[in-house]
Amino acid sequence: MRSYQKLRTVVPQLVVSQEEEEEEENAATPTPAGHSKLAPWWVGSGLLVTAVLLSTITVWVLRQVSGGWHGPAPPPQCHLVPESHRYDCYPERSVVVTQELCESRGCCFIETLPAVGGKRGVPWCFYPPDFPSYMVQSLNQTPLGMAGLLVRREKAYYPRDIPVLRMDVEFQTNARLRIKITDAAKPRYEVPLDVPQVMKRAENPIYSLEFSRDPFGVLLRRRGTGTVLLNTTVAPLIFADQFLQISTALPSRFLYGLGEHRSTLLHSLDWNTLTLWARDVAPMESFNLYGAHPFYLLMEEGGDAHGIFLLNSNAMEVALQPAPGLTWRTIGGVLDFYIFLGPDPNMVIQQYQEVIGFPAMPPLWALGFHLCRWGYSSSNETWQTARAMRNFQIPQDAQWNDIDYMDGYRDFTFDPQKFASLPSLVEDLHKHGQHYVMILDPGISSTSPRGSYWPFDEGLRRGLFLNTTQGQPLIGQVWPGYTAFPDFSNTDTHQWWLENLQRFHAHVPFDGLWIDMNEPSNFMDGSEEGCPPGELDSPPYTPAVLGNSLSAKTVCASAKQNASVHYNLHNLYGLKEAEATARALIQIRGKRPFVISRSTFPSQGRYSGHWLGDNRSQWKDMYYSIPGMLSFSLFGIPLVGADICGFSGSTSEELCIRWMQLGAFYPFSRNHNTLNEKTQDPTVFSPSARTAMKDVLLTRYSLLPFLYTLFHRAHLQGETVARPLFFEFPWDVATYGLDRQFLWGQSLLVTPVLEPGADSVLGYFPQGVWYDFYTGSSVNSSGEMLKLSAPLDHLNLHLREGSILPTQKPGTTSKATRGNPLRLIVALSSRATAWGDLFWDDGESLDTFERGNYSYLVFNATENIFTSNVLHASTEAAYVTIDAVSFYGVQEPPSKVLLDGQEKPFSYLDNQVLTVSGLSLGLSQGFSLQWL
Repeated sequence: MRSYQKLRTVVPQLVVSQEEEEEEENAATPTPAGHSKLAPWWVGSGLLVTAVLLSTITVWVLRQVSGGWHGPAPPPQCHLVPESHRYDCYPERSVVVTQELCESRGCCFIETLPAVGGKRGVPWCFYPPDFPSYMVQSLNQTPLGMAGLLVRREKAYYPRDIPVLRMDVEFQTNARLRIKITDAAKPRYEVPLDVPQVMKRAENPIYSLEFSRDPFGVLLRRRGTGTVLLNTTVAPLIFADQFLQISTALPSRFLYGLGEHRSTLLHSLDWNTLTLWARDVAPMESFNLYGAHPFYLLMEEGGDAHGIFLLNSNAMEVALQPAPGLTWRTIGGVLDFYIFLGPDPNMVIQQYQEVIGFPAMPPLWALGFHLCRWGYSSSNETWQTARAMRNFQIPQDAQWNDIDYMDGYRDFTFDPQKFASLPSLVEDLHKHGQHYVMILDPGISSTSPRGSYWPFDEGLRRGLFLNTTQGQPLIGQVWPGYTAFPDFSNTDTHQWWLENLQRFHAHVPFDGLWIDMNEPSNFMDGSEEGCPPGELDSPPYTPAVLGNSLSAKTVCASAKQNASVHYNLHNLYGLKEAEATARALIQIRGKRPFVISRSTFPSQGRYSGHWLGDNRSQWKDMYYSIPGMLSFSLFGIPLVGADICGFSGSTSEELCIRWMQLGAFYPFSRNHNTLNEKTQDPTVFSPSARTAMKDVLLTRYSLLPFLYTLFHRAHLQGETVARPLFFEFPWDVATYGLDRQFLWGQSLLVTPVLEPGADSVLGYFPQGVWYDFYTGSSVNSSGEMLKLSAPLDHLNLHLREGSILPTQKPGTTSKATRGNPLRLIVALSSRATAWGDLFWDDGESLDTFERGNYSYLVFNATENIFTSNVLHASTEAAYVTIDAVSFYGVQEPPSKVLLDGQEKPFSYLDNQVLTVSGLSLGLSQGFSLQWL
């Protein structure tokens, strides 16, 4: 085993072995400044290691005597590695790993009991402590940080390993650093993502960095606590042309992110491998789904948080193990890490979005209720559904159509018989203050007679489709039959896409677009001709993708695109299509775009929202929508939701009521179901069910001012909209695993019923005072689970003490709601204080904040005085009034209430709710209320 010693630089530190320190005295590396030993990663306390050593050697000797080993016994040092710390040396899933195969890689082989349920467990083949890796050849200061060379003395076991790597470290901000490792000799593919370019080095970083020289490793610490956030000495770095792997110890087991997957919000570290490769598949546990998000957030002991983003778009898997530890494996590109040190989880996500971009501000109507189904047989049937919603006065902002509207399932067409009245339907929606959204798939039909289908003819003429290795358009199969796939990495394709949308919009003036099937999905593997032999379609290592092939239900990885090969760009396909679509909508409508995409990648929030895909009408699917929604909040895509009541299968009335209650609090709220299943829009259920659904939608619409303000804060500074409880209570470990409740912003707690037959629900209430949203009655929690009454027509909502929520009398559309008076709800803290804000603009114009066309109000309550302060005003605010203010938690009945010094009538209830109504105050005027 090796011991390590430190060499110091200004911010980072270099750790080298004692022998190598003497050899490198004259090299261009930092000079020594004191020495202290770092214990090897596999060594804990001395007594524990001694005990482990004695016991493992005893077992080894006994098994040698008894003949229990099959083949040569592993060396004693292999037994020193605890099972939880064994990093997999043979992760290939298509191979039964034998001792011979394992030892051919120079690794330890020890059989263990198989994992329960067929899952992968403790690896039988793992790295020994002295497995050869890279070493640091040189390390120098740069204006932004450091640069160094890493060299490998022995070849790795994957082909074309790269002998010399370049490492660049940038201390970008006091809470963010970047570590990039790539080939020192020639350029490699890098993700074409706009990231901030820093001009100077951070002056007071809250982190310190150390390096192990041989073997190479990174140790990153939080200065305030000394917590080690990264320790890559736990396993060797491997950097081959098509296999890049780096591992790290983790400071705790509380890890989130790494999407897109169906799982609990808090990931299991019990030998859990998460694959990132965009795939069209109905959400199910254990498989790679529609998007790829190589970012995780981790809660440290004591409540601090950090996040790590690997800017890499190749097929990837992240292996989690109970050490706790994590291994990144990707099959291309570079290792380009951004580390965000928070220190609280909200700040981590904000810092992440400073790199990938803040989400776009949605139009107000996007936050209303949306209705869709696959199976509207005609535009008239679609129209009838919208009319029925109006007849029952159920709120609805947008009516959608799935692929039914198309002529032969071809993009940019509509069925001239069944959907002949589609333009009239859209006109009618607009007259009623509603909007129309239609689906588009990227696959362009390639079988129409030449000259009859402009999108394909023109795309072919301009050379805008993905090509085979032979330079011909790659032909797959999607809904219209044989199809070609637009290359959205080519900006010329964006122009062609715009022209197609302009031509269609002239006939059907749609308002938003739903881009589906953009992984891209393909009903055949690869193409009509399969995929050619070669290491792009059959790489030396294939991550644990569903279908065991990169081309499973998508196009060939070898397909040629303008920016690179599809092997590198696959995970970006949905992002680039969303970018083209959002920009086209801006040019066509001159307003904020509304785009919902199935496939996503980091920075997607700049262009689109996301829905969680083709779920099922099952209770467990309703539950899984919550961790799915919260994960996308972490990924910087706040406009997210699931298909309410489920997409496939038939819902029950009870399930649909409960799901409508939950779905009314998805940031993106849409009811959608599939072909040949019974209708599930609110109008088709019993009167009591219909009323329950209508009531919860009216509650959502009453909260639109609050929700819209949350989206403004997300757009402006990267705050989350739907939020896990631990974001607001990071010191409360009991919140770390909660994913059956969530918050809107800091203050509104949603506790849905997720089980059939229930008339009550358990909810966790962090320490403090919480108020029933509807009544204002309070509960003072010490941090405990509470049983709440939950009849079928009721969703539990609670306000956190110290918050002020702007609400509005709801209408049946967001446009109708906008003109109604506001009511402010002031939830007083135990110290009788509260704070809130309101962002207000016209709800649809571009860049209103950036251009100053908005109003922004801040509300405060302290010492029995409430104030509304107008920090910025626009003409839009002149048309809205504040009619009432309700105060929750007023301990004593007041004798009088003063509005700007003038006495006003009020009401006071036994549950300590004070209400002052009939104010009719213009939103653009500040005022104060005092109760005595």
